[in-house]
Parts: sequence; C-alpha cells; structure tokens
Amino acid sequence: MSDVLTQQQIERFTEDGYLHLEGAFPRELAEAGRALLWERTGLDPSDRTTRTKPVVRLGGYADEPFRLAANTPVLHGAFDQLVGRGRWLPRTGLGTFPVRFPHPDDPGDAGWHVEGSYLPDGAHWYWTNLRSRGRALLMLFLFSDVGEDEAPTRIKAGSHLDVPRFLLPVGEDGMNGLSLAGVLDRAGRLDAPDRPTVLATGRAGDVYLCHPFLVHAAQPHRGGEPRFMAQPGLDPVGLLELDRPDGDHSPVETAVRRGLGLDR
Repeated sequence: MSDVLTQQQIERFTEDGYLHLEGAFPRELAEAGRALLWERTGLDPSDRTTRTKPVVRLGGYADEPFRLAANTPVLHGAFDQLVGRGRWLPRTGLGTFPVRFPHPDDPGDAGWHVEGSYLPDGAHWYWTNLRSRGRALLMLFLFSDVGEDEAPTRIKAGSHLDVPRFLLPVGEDGMNGLSLAGVLDRAGRLDAPDRPTVLATGRAGDVYLCHPFLVHAAQPHRGGEPRFMAQPGLDPVGLLELDRPDGDHSPVETAVRRGLGLDR
C-alpha cells in the first residue's frame, strides 16, 4: 500500500501532536453506528425531554459499523506511518462513547489531562509511563458532525512535547493520571498559555489521530444536536523504543525524543 500521509503531515503530527484525517471512514458507517448508539442510550431521538443528562457513557462495541470504521485502508496506512509497520494491533471495534447532549449542568469531566493507558494491580486510576505502555495512539472517531458548539474535544497543540520530561523520573512504573495532571499543573504545563487550544471539529467520518501524551479536555455542549464520538486507543505490539540502534524511530517515538531533548 502506498503512503497515505505526506511528510508535511507527519512532521505536523510530530510537532503538534495530532492529525485531522477527513473522511477516514465512510459517512454511511457513521450514520449506521449512530443509529445503534441511539438505541443503546435508551433515549428517544425525537423527544428532547428524554435528554436529562449532559453526558451518557456507552461501553465499547464491535458491531459491524464500528469494526469497519476502525479498519479502513486509510487508517491502517496512517497507523503504519505514525506508529510503525508491525508495531500496532488492529482493533476489533471501538471503545467508550461519551455521548454529549446540550445541557445546563456541568458534565463533570471537562478538565485538562493526559489519557492513562494501563491499570496496575490495586489502582483506581489509569496510569501512563514514558514508553506509553498500552497505547500507541489516542484516537477520536467522529460519528456525528461536530461544530464549535457541539462539545468538540479541546486539544493543547504541542503539549505532548512537554510531558516526557515529567515522566522520565518515574521510569517504567509511570504515574497515575491524576498525579500527572497535578505535576503538569504545578509546572504550568497543563493549561499552558503558550500552547494553542485547538477544537476537534469536523464531519461524521473524520478521525483525529493523537499522540498518546497529548493534553486534551472535554467541554460542555452548547449546540443543538448530540455529539457522538468514540475515543479508543490504538494498541501497541510493545513499548516505545526511544533508543533504536538503527535509528528507525516512529514519529510517535521521535516526538518523545524531542520532548527529552534527544532530537531536534
């Protein structure tokens, strides 16, 4: 398969920490998936009075629309270029869907954070480490059109370059998401004013491929129609390798190296 990403797109991913792939999966799959999700909310799409909460979380699903959406040739090609051929595992479906509705109440989950990727024994919060155990990419799959008022995920562009130096001292053990957010906040790197905030807007069928260390946040829904989005991780075959003898570092690894001052 020929490359689907240009070198400019790859460099932008390395520097910004995210890549917006328009039309990464067919809009028809988004519509079919959205119909299934409406059923599983237990709500009536035609009755707005049933929308009594700002967010409804649905579990991961492997129905055909979700399985096919996660495995298009465009996405597989992008995974190869960003993570490395043979270094990621195909998804059988998509993860949690936080379905967001227009609502006056605070959703209670709109703080800046880095996504955790593994759960040590006895832990209650997901953890993250420097070699990104358990996550090759964070992905945002849009199953509805998302404008600026439809609760688009907020992204701190370039923030993934700040995170590695705070994970370096804790090594393979890593730290939990709450602790990492606290460390970043005290250092002024959680909602860093020099890192621009980008809104993950787009059309149903678009996908945002994000570096696993990207600082991001939800926000309240101020628009009209509900927002349907999946936010799965891409599973890695192994841990990030930050000192490959052959120098064949993936863009994900190169970004971590840049954050540590090992690469320009």
